Amino acid sequence: MADDQPSNRPPLIGPGGKVNPQAIRASYDDAVLDADDDAIAQQGGKVQFTLQRDLGSRLDRYLTTRIPFMSRSKLADLIAGGGAMVNGKPAKASTKLRLGDIVDVVIPPPPTSEIEPEDIPIDVLFEDDHLIVLNKQADIIVHPARAENSGTMVHALAWHFKHVTGGGLSRVGNEFARPGVVHRLDRHTTGCIVFAKNEMAHWKIAAQFQDRTADKRYLALVQGAVEPDAQVINQPIGPHPSRTKGYRERQVVRHDDLGKPSVTICRVRERYRDHDRPVGLQAFTLVELELKTGRTHQIRVHLAHAGWPIVGDDMYGGQSLFDSNEAPIITRQALHAGLLAFEHPISHQPLSFAAPPPDDFRAAIKHLRQMDTQSVHVEGTVPLERLGLDTA
Repeated sequence: MADDQPSNRPPLIGPGGKVNPQAIRASYDDAVLDADDDAIAQQGGKVQFTLQRDLGSRLDRYLTTRIPFMSRSKLADLIAGGGAMVNGKPAKASTKLRLGDIVDVVIPPPPTSEIEPEDIPIDVLFEDDHLIVLNKQADIIVHPARAENSGTMVHALAWHFKHVTGGGLSRVGNEFARPGVVHRLDRHTTGCIVFAKNEMAHWKIAAQFQDRTADKRYLALVQGAVEPDAQVINQPIGPHPSRTKGYRERQVVRHDDLGKPSVTICRVRERYRDHDRPVGLQAFTLVELELKTGRTHQIRVHLAHAGWPIVGDDMYGGQSLFDSNEAPIITRQALHAGLLAFEHPISHQPLSFAAPPPDDFRAAIKHLRQMDTQSVHVEGTVPLERLGLDTA
């Protein structure tokens, strides 16, 4: 049940015992009108569950079944921050629940589904009535998340459809402020990304991603000499065990019940070596990655775990690349989604898109090729020219 719930608002907990995100949003909107931030946190989304049977399950697992618009990792953060109590006492994510336990949770508001158009430049590779494919630039997130409710690709697309081509995005995911989002790229990862413009296209493209019939190829510059030339990295990935600031956004390889199967095919394209550099920074490798699963930060985690962090990826141990005069060449993660291929969801025609890497990525390649460079030919790779890079 909810505390002090107005009679004219739908119940916070609906049929089946699940929290109603619309009611949570309405509760917060009411609180904003007459309360400061602290009061909003206390009044807006406080709900209570009383267990009717002996579950014996962890608190975080139980809450994922009751608050479906929050991921397990977000719920773990909420619990760690004191947002959940069991029988009046602060709880942990691992707290086991039993018959008669009373669980109180303060739930943050779901992201608003209202997307205001923003005039943000986008690089369109393809567009028709059913989908749009973009070459994503660095330093932009795909959709609103956490406190970032503007300046995203979804906001840019809203402006594009309103002022350029008409139409709009699929409403799939609209309640979570991510309409039309079929897959995501990290903030500083560049390259091919597809959005659906209607529900039919959305589900059919998403099915191809889920069934792994879509082909996604990435290029990454990494520190160290990657060996062998071709390999399958099969390591489960899950959230970092620490939930403190600076760690809770990270993923790690973990062999427990929180580690999800994750498979990346890594193929070497070029190796570079400069014996005049300090030990540990003498070797670099350009690799092509093919994803067989789509976990958060998968490529970054797999490569860093193997000892080859991506250049510029400071979250996972990568260092920025500088020239001989200590001027920066690339200071973000050198990861680029160079190719995306799938079947058109309506016409069923094969589609293949290649996005040329941005200037900083190409400049890094040019700089590294001044070193001792070895080109590697591995079966199954895409010609570098197709990905916007000249051969060495």
